[in-house]
Amino acid sequence: MKQILSIACLVTLISCSPQQSTVKEEETSASKPEAGQSGVLDNESERNVVQIAAGSADHSTLVTAVKAGELVIALSNAGPFTVFAPTNEAFNKLPAGTVDDLLKPENKSKLQDILQYHVYVGVISESIISDGMKLNQVNGGDVILGKKDGKLTVNGANVLGIIKASNGVIYSIDAVLLPPPSK
Repeated sequence: MKQILSIACLVTLISCSPQQSTVKEEETSASKPEAGQSGVLDNESERNVVQIAAGSADHSTLVTAVKAGELVIALSNAGPFTVFAPTNEAFNKLPAGTVDDLLKPENKSKLQDILQYHVYVGVISESIISDGMKLNQVNGGDVILGKKDGKLTVNGANVLGIIKASNGVIYSIDAVLLPPPSK
């Protein structure tokens, strides 16, 4: 009986004593940059707009641009967002060298302006779109949606597909939307 009490006291003493951390200082969250919802690893929940784009071979240029524009965290958050996502072919239609130029660090604000022109805060489902509908985008510019004979457009770019995401909806489009010049 004394042995059982001694073992119980030892276990209690060990479990109540402060534990020494085996995590190195450089691995603590205090030393890592904030990742927000973009840093959550979850293979069971519905994917967000960034995860869907990252998983699409047709949108790798867009994903590269979103990373260069440092917008991954913003677009991984709860939203909701409506994203008009140009395909790689859409980016290829731009004049030669345009994408490479936009990806340069010194052009980050211009890249962000273009990318934010592709995002609306809120979910615009296909069922509520009407021809001539105007949306005010994140960058402050307006886009015009078209709906004729079952075909959807945004500023004349054709909608190729619609994908629901956990934080909004993605409209894959065949052109890059360029915001009007600032006034």
